[in-house]
Amino acid sequence: MPARMLDGAAVARDIKTELQPRVTAFTARRGRPPGLGIVLVGDDPASGTYVRNKLKSAGETGLRADLERLPATASLHELLAVVARLNASDVHDAILVQSPLPAAMGPTAEQQVFDAIDPAKDVDGFHPANVGRLVQNRPSLVPCTPLGIIELLERSHVPMAGARAVVIGRSDIVGKPIAVLLLHRHATVTICHSRTRDLDRVAAEADILVAAIGRAGFVTPAFVKPGATVMDVGINRVEDRSVAASLYPEGSRRLADFDRRGSILVGDVHPSVAEVAGALTPVPGGIGPLTIALLLANTLRAAEARG
Repeated sequence: MPARMLDGAAVARDIKTELQPRVTAFTARRGRPPGLGIVLVGDDPASGTYVRNKLKSAGETGLRADLERLPATASLHELLAVVARLNASDVHDAILVQSPLPAAMGPTAEQQVFDAIDPAKDVDGFHPANVGRLVQNRPSLVPCTPLGIIELLERSHVPMAGARAVVIGRSDIVGKPIAVLLLHRHATVTICHSRTRDLDRVAAEADILVAAIGRAGFVTPAFVKPGATVMDVGINRVEDRSVAASLYPEGSRRLADFDRRGSILVGDVHPSVAEVAGALTPVPGGIGPLTIALLLANTLRAAEARG
């Protein structure tokens, strides 16, 4: 039987609906809506699309969202000056600096920016103070994508306590924080990465498998325990038809989409995993919408914490 598809888009809509009364109450109490400041550096098309979606969702939920744009030629000093101004702003409760930053800013630019954001406004949860609180199981602001994964598991009634969980990927943005969140929910967690030996065998022991490695179709049925829940975090743009055809058969809707558009978005999980897994998140429509919904939730949480 094909896997049950976990509809992240529907859960994201539910979360935004649940936020609206709290946003209305905050706005009535404070005389202003919760405020999010977004900083976008350069002209990366994917980043531009992500930011537009965040601005649109914020407006639909009643939040204030302001976009600060800097050219790709901006210096790290100029970016840090914008962050400092948003830190001092009375109308911005949360700050998001869209990644990736231009390579010319240097290899440590993103970490310097994360360190510069006021932890109380760190909507992405990347500041070292927020990371430390998360590890100690007393979180304030938690990275949005991992938090979205947990929301979807909980609302889909997937048991975590006692489950064997395997996370493929060790990034600070997804891999490490989702491992910690699952651990705090009493799962037994293994983190895998590019140097893990017998990766498919280790992954196939998981009741909950999180794929966050950034490689299109990397996780095949050999990686998946029959009946496991598979959370596909990958968002990979495929522009080579031979790659698309290795994922989807001729005559399929997704391959027709490729032929019409010249590219498609796919996850880290091969579509054939649907024949083995018990539950699976689609791409698109799985974790992506939840990331934005939890960004809004974190903005409101930050605003409420400021009083």
